[in-house]
Amino acid sequence: MSLDDTDRIIGALDHELALALDVADAADAFTLPHFHEADFDVDWKRNRTEVTEIDRRAETLIVDRLLHERPQHGAFGEEHGPRGVLESPWQWVIDPIDGTSGFVRGIPIWATLIALVHADRGAVLGVVSAPALGRRWWGGLGLGATVSVFGDERPIVVSIVDDLSEAQVSITHNAGWDALGLTPALLRLQQRARRSRGIGDFWQHMLVAEGAMDVAVDAVGVAPYDIAAVKPIVEAAGGSLTDRFGVSTHLHNTAISTNRLLHDTVIAELAD
Repeated sequence: MSLDDTDRIIGALDHELALALDVADAADAFTLPHFHEADFDVDWKRNRTEVTEIDRRAETLIVDRLLHERPQHGAFGEEHGPRGVLESPWQWVIDPIDGTSGFVRGIPIWATLIALVHADRGAVLGVVSAPALGRRWWGGLGLGATVSVFGDERPIVVSIVDDLSEAQVSITHNAGWDALGLTPALLRLQQRARRSRGIGDFWQHMLVAEGAMDVAVDAVGVAPYDIAAVKPIVEAAGGSLTDRFGVSTHLHNTAISTNRLLHDTVIAELAD
């Protein structure tokens, strides 16, 4: 891609961010009251993960708003799949409620994820809105990274910890790591770190972007809609987000974010 093409993409993102933030406001206004009231039934998908009518209705709300404002774009959501102009270079990738398992149990660690992906540059913009936590993060190519905590906005950057023995790490263990034979490697990583937590989902990556965590290792089995929004925010804050092999993508089934200084070390720890 030429510099002119990159500049053109960056130039478009201010308007796309403003739209994504407006849509996140509408999504929060819909999801948060239902979380507080717990006025929903829980179904189960084939992969044995929870889903509610709130997930499905929130995705419809989000995608309807996005495609009304950007009819030339495409969209892909966790619950309803592809919509819009699928051959467009611009695709919105949506997880209406990331952390549904917490949502249905009254745990406030859930968020709406809205990403904009370009065919040549990948995920270029992300909004992560966690209204039950009073937090929202956004950022992307040429936009920097920002967090809003109960409406108080500030720019965010990753930490400068460059020694794993001084690092705060978040590890999400699951059967996928067992199947790869890498659970012992995760345990060694935790033991080498100064402190380890198991926060999971979007929040661990946003804490890396804020500089509160230095490393976040997600579960095996993540999907593009889990990662597309968090990746550009982590990168805009100065960090790295790749798969377990170090490939920079939101399309694979593993995701590791770091402050960049520790990335090679973590990837090496998790090598087969």
